[in-house]
Amino acid sequence: MSAAPRSGKPAGRLRRMLDRLSSSQEDLESEELREDAALTGCTRIGDCQDRQIVTVTGTLRTVTLRPRAGVPALEAELFDGTAELDVVWLGRRSIVGIEPGRKLIASGRISMSRGRRVLFNPKYELRPLGRE
Repeated sequence: MSAAPRSGKPAGRLRRMLDRLSSSQEDLESEELREDAALTGCTRIGDCQDRQIVTVTGTLRTVTLRPRAGVPALEAELFDGTAELDVVWLGRRSIVGIEPGRKLIASGRISMSRGRRVLFNPKYELRPLGRE
């Protein structure tokens, strides 16, 4: 008597627990960010296309001050578990609350610059610290 393959069934508790134990910390954080994007109804960054108006969420990995054409620009890398997105606020040297490790929701039109997704001067909402 042969067992039927279980490909159509969801994994059992034991299987999920073993998968979590054998995953790296980065994989676990990426999975958590993907789930968070789905729960908030945001577009996954990996699915964003050039010139598309989107609302995305994720964690800021880096925040740097990098002038563009002589104008100050605050740049941050947002990661949601699927891909990275550069968020740029032109004319700003700093914004209170915009710091590495902070979660936020950003809305605007995606553009491509040097092969990377960029969101210029987005509307944004900082996620509460208690939910991180």
